[in-house]
Amino acid sequence: MVAYKLSAGTALLSLTVRSLAVPVVSEPTTTFTSTPAFTPPVRPHSNVTDHGPYSGPPPTTTGAKTTDVLAPSIPALPPGPNAFDYPSDGELHAPLPAPYTPSGGVGTNGSAPVYRVLSDFDYESIALALYQEWIELDLFHWGLATFSEEEFEEAGLKAEDRYLLQFMAEQEVGHATLLSNMLGPSAPVQCSYNYPVTNVREYIDFSQKLTRYGEAGVYGFLNHLNAHDVGQMLLQSITTEARQQMIFRQFEGLFPMPEWFQVGIPQSWAWTLLAPYISSCPANQTRLVWQNFPALHILNQPNPARNNGSNAWNETTGGYTNTLSTADIEDDEDCINSTEEGVNCSPGITNNRTNPLSYPGRQVFLQWDEPGFPVGPNNSYITSTSANPPVFAAWVSQLNVTYTPLEEIQNNTAWTVQPNMETFAGDPAVNGTIFLVLTDLDLYVTPYNLTQLNPHVYAVGMYQSG
Repeated sequence: MVAYKLSAGTALLSLTVRSLAVPVVSEPTTTFTSTPAFTPPVRPHSNVTDHGPYSGPPPTTTGAKTTDVLAPSIPALPPGPNAFDYPSDGELHAPLPAPYTPSGGVGTNGSAPVYRVLSDFDYESIALALYQEWIELDLFHWGLATFSEEEFEEAGLKAEDRYLLQFMAEQEVGHATLLSNMLGPSAPVQCSYNYPVTNVREYIDFSQKLTRYGEAGVYGFLNHLNAHDVGQMLLQSITTEARQQMIFRQFEGLFPMPEWFQVGIPQSWAWTLLAPYISSCPANQTRLVWQNFPALHILNQPNPARNNGSNAWNETTGGYTNTLSTADIEDDEDCINSTEEGVNCSPGITNNRTNPLSYPGRQVFLQWDEPGFPVGPNNSYITSTSANPPVFAAWVSQLNVTYTPLEEIQNNTAWTVQPNMETFAGDPAVNGTIFLVLTDLDLYVTPYNLTQLNPHVYAVGMYQSG
């Protein structure tokens, strides 16, 4: 009997193994049901708000939010007292708090995360990110509502591309809801906007620049947040935004990711670039503390719509983002009409241009605004700077800040030269959509302390390198 039971068990086991190897084809059915899980609601929003420049009454409140100011700037200090203590030799130097768990880390002691801002720095940073999510939600829907299918088709964007744009707008609903929930009832709400574009290709270029400073603005503050749990949530949304920026580059016929590292910028630079495109907000809207710098106009901004993108002069729709304009491009100079490989810039997974948009040694002509200009919601923020007149151009890209001197400075105009530098060997540092700012000092800064440069910044703009 024992032998029989064993053999029977063995036979049953072998049968089971064989049966698992047989493919099973299931038919669709509606007879199975499950209790739906609770789904958190999204924040109330409009797909497309009102648009156009601000035309309301003069604002009763102007300038950034402020309180007592302790010093004109935060002093530069040496590394902290324990910065070099850890030997970094690959060995373990403390008991494990749990199996397979090295000692150290932040938020690793078992305390439950609360996903709540913990400081003024946290609140103002997340509020800035929320302003960005709201404008992206509107911008993506606005493009679909404003331009016809025929206009998108002429720019090489088919129905599937338009649906991707629609889906990116839906992503922004989730992002705005997430950040609003972490801020609470005073979280900023949707506003009205004004975009500097008149056709699909200008719209795509503006969108890839807007998503670039949205992404870079978060990278700049993410690791400085007091609330690391909030930072984790924000990280998982901003990585989606980075993919959006790459998609817009592909829509524009640009190489999708021409850098090894993404750049981070201070909050005041991101707010400077964002605020001019917000027309008005509700009267009780939460205001921000961040500075608005004057605009930097790049007079020969490279134009990705041209066969030779570097051969451009005054072909932007204005300062700050320096978005491309197609108004003065003849058909035979428009790269979307070219059939030549390396010249054609139709939307695609990747395009490698024969003629670069820019290059080391290129002469770049600049013009900048004076401070004191009203910008942003209800014209209620005023551009300002604490810097002396500028003498350097700071090229901020990837892990680098490189200064080039301004030449022939006269009446808020000058020129400089695109620098020849690499992040690491084989990686040109000035590549892609980067940030160009004018300064009065060539201060040494790195990605983690880039805000130290703010007291020396005179004007902020974006440069289309590559």
